[in-house]
Amino acid sequence: MKMTGKAFAKKLFGARYERLPRTLLIDVIVFWGLYIAGFQVQIAPSVRILMISAFTAGVMWQALSSGDNITELRHMLMLPHRNREFVFSYVVALGAYAVLTKTGLLFAVVLAVSVWKPIEIVRMLICMIHAVLMAAAVYSLRKYWYAGGIWTAAIVAVILFLGSRAWFSLLLFVNGMFAALILWRADGYAFYQWESKKKRTIRQKKAALWRYFFRYLSCHKNYLLNTAVMWCVALVLPYFLRGMAGMSVIPVGFAILSLNTPICIMLSCDRDLEQAVRFLPGQKRRFCIPYCLFIFLCNMTADVIFLLSWQIQNGGVTVLMIFGAVFFALQSAELSVLLEWFYPIRDWKIESDLWHHPRKYVVPVVMLLLAGAASAWPVLLPVLPCVLVLETVVLLFTPAKQRAK
Repeated sequence: MKMTGKAFAKKLFGARYERLPRTLLIDVIVFWGLYIAGFQVQIAPSVRILMISAFTAGVMWQALSSGDNITELRHMLMLPHRNREFVFSYVVALGAYAVLTKTGLLFAVVLAVSVWKPIEIVRMLICMIHAVLMAAAVYSLRKYWYAGGIWTAAIVAVILFLGSRAWFSLLLFVNGMFAALILWRADGYAFYQWESKKKRTIRQKKAALWRYFFRYLSCHKNYLLNTAVMWCVALVLPYFLRGMAGMSVIPVGFAILSLNTPICIMLSCDRDLEQAVRFLPGQKRRFCIPYCLFIFLCNMTADVIFLLSWQIQNGGVTVLMIFGAVFFALQSAELSVLLEWFYPIRDWKIESDLWHHPRKYVVPVVMLLLAGAASAWPVLLPVLPCVLVLETVVLLFTPAKQRAK
């Protein structure tokens, strides 16, 4: 068990675990910076527990469903192993990755901005361990997805209604033991993602880029789920922005809806595709133009839903707002493709690192700055289309750099 866990840990944290101290140092800096700022927020215990649990379980699920783990698991499962030791080594390694590198930052922020007692730290640590065990147990039973869905919904309801009770930690402990019992009876193949014919077909037909994009999404259900979540955000966003009605707040909604990470990392997350695109002649335009149009289509869909919801709830959608939707959707698409082409993400271990990379905020922040500039200085509106033209020239006519490793 020790050797198996060390093999997985070295993959996630580096050969000498060099990633771990760097991440913990960032957490300490964030905590101390927010703590000395004196900024305080009242957070109900049930909300705090749900926040920590949902985030940890989400990161754990992303780590378990990462396509990069298929090869690792295949090689490990080919070696002689004991099922229980293998399963718990794998879950512990991924759980430590989720808690220490991802949830740790949220934990530091929550501790810095809220009032807490020492016992509450213990409760939140129990929540993290419980979320890791439950996510792994539900993932091992994904063949019975309906049972996992009911179990998850029941736990969420219990957290919301009973999260403030003193004995709630005992309930999480019991449920965590039940999840551990399910893992005790599972085997390593319960975490292995069998490669479907669709995925093999994708590798064989990468020349058909549009077909590749849509089939890639169809083979990664969590990518589709993230896109569906963005559409739901587009539906409810006008309700929260209605107090600031006017053209000046509409671009803020467009900027928020550009935060669709999965569709903006397709080159970074598929190393084989990147290598083929960069080394085959004439592939820059053939890839970048369809990829830009694909992101534009996804962004425009969210923006259209946002405008329709705004019209239903607030009314007053104008032609200028529609023009703004087209501009921001195309602008964010071109910026995303430029980042993917010139600055791809390479130092990632599993796909969850791509989802949470700080680069995901670059495009939304630029969109917010453009929205603020256009609102403060309307004279800049005629200049904005020129920015698109300049980016298109850079994208299409800048010599390609052979950066693939």
